[in-house]
Amino acid sequence: MKRQITGLHAADCCTTDQVPDGVFLVRVQRVRSRRLTHKPYYTLSLAILEPSRFSGHILSSRLYCSPKALWKLNWFLRDFGYDTELLGRDEVDETQLVGLKGVVKISHIVFNGASLLRLDGFAHASRWEELSPANLDNPQVA
Repeated sequence: MKRQITGLHAADCCTTDQVPDGVFLVRVQRVRSRRLTHKPYYTLSLAILEPSRFSGHILSSRLYCSPKALWKLNWFLRDFGYDTELLGRDEVDETQLVGLKGVVKISHIVFNGASLLRLDGFAHASRWEELSPANLDNPQVA
């Protein structure tokens, strides 16, 4: 059974059967631009590939694209192998993001009584073996 983890604010709410904080190998499943707000952002749906016990779970979160937050969006794009030519022109083509793989570090925070999912860091998919929970000695995720 696949579980959708969705949310509300700068990060996203989780179901009670939530994925724990940790490092995961993911594939971009869907990207949606939200530019009609005072803080434009992209909504990301990331399918967990590894660790296998969480395979099939979907993480949903936001990456803001306001001037103050562009560094994080660029970090994500670079580490997930986004087209360097488009990146160099500061263009984000949502269709080019679907299917990209990378490593994401997530954590949960509580904001206004809601548990939110936060994207804390990214790495290229080729670094999964090095960064995997088994190698990081993280018994909570491994």
